[in-house]
Amino acid sequence: MDKSEFIECHKRIKPFIHNTPVLTSHLIDEMVGASIFFKCENFQKMGAFKMRGATNAIMLLSHEQRQKGVVTHSSGNFAQALSLAAKSLGVKAFIVMPSNAPQVKKDAVKGYGGIVIECEPTLKARQSESKSLQEKEGATFIHPSNDDNVIVGQGTACKELLEKHPGLDYVFAPVGGGGLIAGTALAAKYFGYNCKVVGGEPYEVDDAYRSMLSGIIETNKTTNTIADGLKTQLGDRNFPIIQKHVHSITRVAEDEILYAMRMIWERLKIVCEPSSAVAFAAVIKEKNLIAGKKIGIIISGGNVDLGILPF
Repeated sequence: MDKSEFIECHKRIKPFIHNTPVLTSHLIDEMVGASIFFKCENFQKMGAFKMRGATNAIMLLSHEQRQKGVVTHSSGNFAQALSLAAKSLGVKAFIVMPSNAPQVKKDAVKGYGGIVIECEPTLKARQSESKSLQEKEGATFIHPSNDDNVIVGQGTACKELLEKHPGLDYVFAPVGGGGLIAGTALAAKYFGYNCKVVGGEPYEVDDAYRSMLSGIIETNKTTNTIADGLKTQLGDRNFPIIQKHVHSITRVAEDEILYAMRMIWERLKIVCEPSSAVAFAAVIKEKNLIAGKKIGIIISGGNVDLGILPF
């Protein structure tokens, strides 16, 4: 994945995505002792950065592949992203979702034109149902985070941020399945000037932090975190990129995530999901590292159920 791939990808997907705004707050800058630039992917189409990778992955399929459709398994933002991207490009999207996924998410996927296929709420069932659809429909499987074309697409958020603010010292992004942080790290390498990337991760699902230490992809025994978008694990495509190009991963506690989410709500006047707040929580925690520096933060999405806000 070289620099030219990012440039071509960005050109390709531009008509189908938003170049999202970058927000700042003097109060937040004073609070953390650094200049903070929030790249607001909560304003992206379907409310999250995943629209970028999904669009790129579909656009790189052959004409024949597009005619047969795409399939993924997801109960979160990628389900919506692939559905909307597919609809925009006139492609069928089969979305395998666990039967216990919130109805609001199933409805959102259907609203974006996705064909929802429910399965048992286990990873094995999701994978099995996806494979069956690939065989039956001839649909192409697109992984939410462990796919080169998805990774490059997600990295365009950081590319846009660095084009607007080229002098950033660090960019912080949340770590879940690893697609965003891998794409962000490559974008920082190609479009930044000695710009380092730091991942934010909840203590409750710190598999990426442990993977960096052990050198192998670790898993989580429990997933007891409010940051529901970060419960997935790294893959064999994105992990080597993370190992090589991510500076470090900072773990944060649940109360730190809630505090960061509240600060974003109060100071920036925007809605962000807990998974996004993890990156800002990591910035607050790393006050010594970032003191006096210019810091970018990828606010990854804003798809939060306002009926169950934690504050």
